[in-house]
Parts: sequence; structure tokens; C-alpha cells
Amino acid sequence: MRTFFEQFIQNTHGSDTKAVTVLDGAHIGERAVLSGNGICWKSEENGFFAPHEQQVLEKCGRKNGQVQIEGVRLFSEGMAYNKKMVICGGGHVGIAVARLALMTEFDVTVLEDRPKFAETARSIGVQRVICDSFENGLKQIPGDKDTYFVIVTRGHRFDQTCLEIVMEKPHAYIGMMGSRRRVAQVKHSVLENGADPQVISQLHSPIGLDIKAETPEEIAISIMAEIIQVKNQDKRGAGYSNEIRDAIVKCEDQKKILATIVERKGSAPRSIGTKMLIMEDGRCADTIGGGCIEATIVSKALLILRGCAKAPQIV
Repeated sequence: MRTFFEQFIQNTHGSDTKAVTVLDGAHIGERAVLSGNGICWKSEENGFFAPHEQQVLEKCGRKNGQVQIEGVRLFSEGMAYNKKMVICGGGHVGIAVARLALMTEFDVTVLEDRPKFAETARSIGVQRVICDSFENGLKQIPGDKDTYFVIVTRGHRFDQTCLEIVMEKPHAYIGMMGSRRRVAQVKHSVLENGADPQVISQLHSPIGLDIKAETPEEIAISIMAEIIQVKNQDKRGAGYSNEIRDAIVKCEDQKKILATIVERKGSAPRSIGTKMLIMEDGRCADTIGGGCIEATIVSKALLILRGCAKAPQIV
């Protein structure tokens, strides 16, 4: 049978896939993966999830965080990978946004029809650069509810083209740069062309938080601040970072423990669902907030990995 980590890496069910973990009782530590229509994997064939499948689908399929089924606590969370950002325009602002998005672990795609600017995007390490017309480039982007679209082209004609295409795709966020007058013109034009008023009403434009930004770098900071604000209002869980995903692949020959914040009280730096992967050689991928708490978790995880403590544990 596949381990949970193998199931995670080979996940083909998209961003709606959810992981559910039993937090207490006789079945503590058992896990299942929901694909939306059913349980596609479980750690124990005849464990907790076998007789409770329908209840798990009903309760965990529509909620993240802790739920109870017949007095047993479960923790439900999305299994999505990193958030995706699509930047329409590789000019000075677009490149500045791309740099910050890479720093904050977005998977970044830049669309740019000018070869020189597209090459600049490649040079900073953008994962995917499409040098083509915006129409053709956006045809290659399916979009989903983890995709953030940033429209920062060099003219309102291109802005309108991008907006009309992007608004038809699934998305987590659409933001468009421009003065209020230019934005109003573009909105009016796309509405005349049959755009959905509800989608247009949710457009973030002028893009970014109002921090009186002037330089491309300052504008990029305002854009990323707004995107992070929107992202962190999403209650589907913290997901799995690239760092954790890469460590699972590179250290598949090692035993490992995944520490997850399942409950939060008082002030804490990281949200529910945040994860850290601890390997048997002591290395860690990602962080659950640092400090004494993280050190305690690492110490307990190493004791479990070395057979000196029971697993799993709620600390």
C-alpha cells in the first residue's frame, strides 16, 4: 500500500483533494485522502474511515479544521500545492512582482510578448515564461481556485484583452493596474462586451493596497501585500510548501514525520494547517513558527523516529 507521502506526491485529483487525520481515540493517527466524490486512499483498510466514509465526506468535504464524528476529533485540510501566480506583462512592475512572488513561494508564470522582457523574466528564475501574444499565452493557462492573476501590461488595450480572457477562468484573485480613469474605461468596455458584472465587481483595481507606492518595487510590494491578504483569508488550510514537497521527494529513503498545527490558542506566528517535515537525520523542511515550541516538536519527532516514543502525538 502507498504511504501518505507517496499518495501526496502522486496526487492527481487537483486542488480539491483533502487530507483527513484522526486526532484521538483508538484510531489516532489514521489518515484518509478525499478526492471530492469519495475516499481515494486510507492508511488502514478496516480502520476508522471504513464504517464512517459517508459522514467523513459530508463533514470534512465542506469544512477545514477540526470536526467531530461520533465523539472522535478529525482534522481536515486541503492538499493543494503552492499557490500559482500568472503575471500578464513583464515590464518593470511585472518583474518586481515576480521577484516577490518567488520569494513568497508562488509558482510564477509570466506572459510577455516582447522577447527582451521575456528574457529578463527567465533570468530571475521565473518557473514559466510564455513569450507570445497575451491571447495565445492565456490559452495555455487553465486557471483554478489557487491561481492569482496580475494584469500589469503596457497599455489598456492589452489590459482589456487579458481581463476578458481571465475573467472566464477559475481564479482566486484578479488584479489590474491602472489609474482610476483607465480602470473605469476598461471595466465599461468589458461589461459592454458581455462580461459578468459579479466577476467585474470583485476585480482588484487599481491593484494593490494604498500605501502611496511610486517606484516599481513599491508598487510590487503593495500588490503582493493585497494578494497575501486575500490568500490568507482562504480557510482551506496552509497546504504543502515547495520546500516540504521537495524534501519528501529527495528524502524518500528516510523516515520522516509531518508536524501540523491543528489548533491555535493565543498569539502564534503561523496559522492552523502550517506544516514542518522532520527527517530522521535531524534536518527540517519549512517551519511552524520557530522558537521553543518548534524545538520541542523537533525533539519529540526525533524520539519517535528513533523508536523512543510512541507515535502519533498531539502536543
